[in-house]
Amino acid sequence: MDNEWLCRKRSDDEPYPAKSFNSATINEPDDQFHRDRARITHSASFRRLQSKTQIINLGDSDFYRTRLTHSLEVAQLGSSICNALRAKYKNEFEILTWIPENSLIEAIGLGHDLGHPPFGHAGEIALNNFMKDHGGFEGNGQTLRIAAKLGEYSPHHGLDLTRRTLLGLVKYPAIHNTVANYDLDAKWSKNNIESSKPPKCILNDEKEVLDWILRPLSDEDKKCFMSIVENTNIEIKKHHKTQYKSLDCSILELADDMAYGVHDLEDALALGLITSTHWEQDLLSLSDKFPSSPLIKEKDTYIQRLFSCSGKERKHAISKLIGYFVSSISIERRALFQHQLLSFNAVMETDAAECLKALIDLVVKYVIKRNQVQLLEFKGQNIVLNLFEVFSENPNKLLPKNKLEEYTLANNEHKKRVICDYIAGMTDIYATKQYCRLFMPNMGSIFDHI
Repeated sequence: MDNEWLCRKRSDDEPYPAKSFNSATINEPDDQFHRDRARITHSASFRRLQSKTQIINLGDSDFYRTRLTHSLEVAQLGSSICNALRAKYKNEFEILTWIPENSLIEAIGLGHDLGHPPFGHAGEIALNNFMKDHGGFEGNGQTLRIAAKLGEYSPHHGLDLTRRTLLGLVKYPAIHNTVANYDLDAKWSKNNIESSKPPKCILNDEKEVLDWILRPLSDEDKKCFMSIVENTNIEIKKHHKTQYKSLDCSILELADDMAYGVHDLEDALALGLITSTHWEQDLLSLSDKFPSSPLIKEKDTYIQRLFSCSGKERKHAISKLIGYFVSSISIERRALFQHQLLSFNAVMETDAAECLKALIDLVVKYVIKRNQVQLLEFKGQNIVLNLFEVFSENPNKLLPKNKLEEYTLANNEHKKRVICDYIAGMTDIYATKQYCRLFMPNMGSIFDHI
């Protein structure tokens, strides 16, 4: 592996291998990624994921998945994919060389949601409502910001991860201003802020971080990798989009989709939110799109097990389904790029990809879009909107001491970013408590820890 991909941002001026504080020099690539995984696992941002909603509302039950357990599952699925790919390409040295080590893909999987704000995508839209003219806010972009700047392992370079781990966390390699295309004529109200939905991007403030990550690449690779597809439809205002991902990120994306489409499905089945009737009407009716899928070939067996009263039967079916998706993944090469980290990408066979998409659509329709879930998202969104407003208008009174110091030192252009970082780092529970302390007369005490 090129040594440049093992560099850490804080150690740019040091010869390879990079040193971290007082720790001993580490020479092996896998040990470098093991350190990345450890830093993510022990970070405050990672711990906070235990109190951030995945799909089922926190407090409804401690059995269902949170952002933390989701991240653990994505990391495990990433390892399974890499193990399967190593077996599949054991005789193809060039591909085998670049398949990520397990500690690397696990670090990326564990870290991919660090920037997830309170109340999920509802909170993301609320924060971007205030930040869209100040560099933007987007959860994946905030993940890179935490990893490269805000994390606690380095005064100036966040978690101080290796360049390759950071590249794997970059899902959308373009800064906010290059992909933003807001509908400026949209009718805005506090109860309808959909026009503030952010583009998938990196925040403007992390442009130099992206430049550092991509430094080992040729100018041609950088230009192509960061290229965007513009929305040319003047009647429907949508953001522009990035086109490409690195090999490691392509594996992460597949693992994330599998966790979302299969493991979150398991929660929905356990709750009875998706019934066998839904299954037959919405999934089996699409059988012509994925005829070789085991959900079609063994449809009676899967219906019996997935909708069984036995958690063991359901888990057995879920496990078999995961095995099917993992085995359908291969590596394809794109001639567009010179560097193998960009030219190689993990892809899923068409039948399996269509089947997984149908499962995700099922979860979205019967869980995400469910009225009860939408009500909770609306409530969370308004909590974030109100917190941002009140902290912006009363920073000297309401910001905690450490955040007030940051706010005071920041120039006018970055004061909003300090407040945004503070709220984005809150858990659902902490944000709700802050809201109650500020707006409910019978809540709050001088002894509360802020």
